Amino acid sequence: MLDRRYLLRASAALIAAPAIVSRANAQSKFDWKQFKGQSIEVNLVKSPLADLLQAHEKEFVELTGIKVGSEQIPEQQQRPKVAIEFASGRPSFDVCHVALHVQKKLIEKGRWMADLRPMIANADLTSPDYDFADFGGPGVHAATASDGTMHSIPIKQDLWLTFYNKAMFAERGLSFPKTLDELFETAKALTDAKKGVYGYVGRGLKNANLPPYTSMLLGWDQETISADGKSLLTDTPAAVAAAEYYGKLMRETAPPGSIGFNWNESQTTFSQARAAMWIDGIGFSAPLIDKTKSKVAESAGFAPVPRGPKAQHSATFIDGLGVATGSKKQGPAWYYVQWATGKTMMNELLRTGSGTPARASSYKNADLIKNSIFPKEWFDAALACLPIARSGLPEIVAVTEFRDTIGVALTNIISGADAATEMRKATEAFKPVLAKELA
Repeated sequence: MLDRRYLLRASAALIAAPAIVSRANAQSKFDWKQFKGQSIEVNLVKSPLADLLQAHEKEFVELTGIKVGSEQIPEQQQRPKVAIEFASGRPSFDVCHVALHVQKKLIEKGRWMADLRPMIANADLTSPDYDFADFGGPGVHAATASDGTMHSIPIKQDLWLTFYNKAMFAERGLSFPKTLDELFETAKALTDAKKGVYGYVGRGLKNANLPPYTSMLLGWDQETISADGKSLLTDTPAAVAAAEYYGKLMRETAPPGSIGFNWNESQTTFSQARAAMWIDGIGFSAPLIDKTKSKVAESAGFAPVPRGPKAQHSATFIDGLGVATGSKKQGPAWYYVQWATGKTMMNELLRTGSGTPARASSYKNADLIKNSIFPKEWFDAALACLPIARSGLPEIVAVTEFRDTIGVALTNIISGADAATEMRKATEAFKPVLAKELA
């Protein structure tokens, strides 16, 4: 997490960076063809975002003359693969797609990725149209290390919201819940096990279950770790209350077997009209409105996660695109990152439903909204989530082990175990890991 001095430095950097870029680009000699004839390798996480970038790759090649070799790898394989290659100092790729909510501290510790600030400020390397100031605060914060180094550009800011089935609500004469307590009561009212229909569906699988839990914990106005990053907050009264709530919601209103669900099983259940509500990332929206795949294409609704006892927040998880420190082609690599995170591609990301960009301007583009596959309600929900966005995971190196440890406790709680006991055991089990990291 952040200390006060870092916040001050980061705030100053955010204020200064656009001005620096503006001054530099006033005398710009930028040329998209500067690296014509060179070639780069791009490592992407398998996702709709990666599909979009690869689909438009020819446009980048035509624009720059830079040849691109790119591959998509499922995240479970991509993360350890890039870690090994980064650690070797000789990665096979020049550009890398990273999940900042998981890999940020590893990137900083290993200095895996180049500082992009000098490139952004260089009038010969950055287009006058790039508009760095268009990136939102949460995205820039996630892509910035505690020493001010900017190791990536935020490309996707996955906001968590509530998907709900309007037809089911209308049939029972119910309104969308305003609070988490109301969400539980509504889910109970919409559950009809005999018909195989449930009020809620969500991730119950160990590790995968931590983000939905933290999405609810934010309603108690608390994260999982202290602001200085030194103390776990996973056994506080708020943490226990949120765990009890999450376990009860899953146990009493979700389908049998959902203790083993990840996002894909949850998405399928909701899209087949077997669940009335589902809290998860907005990036999973597109298949829900696809009439060839979804039974709820015309009845899917979108809304922020209801308010908890103390606050209303949208958990957010941010992806970045950066240049490998070990790359010998950092100039061409930066051109790819610049193109991929530019306004044109970020607008296309939003228009096609491939993800939610970290650029603010995309959500205000009238033509984009008019021509999007999504209804206006979807954009309204996204805009409502942006100002209440808050990190859904702690910024620590051992974030995967953290998810596993707390995830076991949450799985047990869903099964009926005592929340206070399980959260205390999990907290004590992870304390030595955090202590080792801080040593």
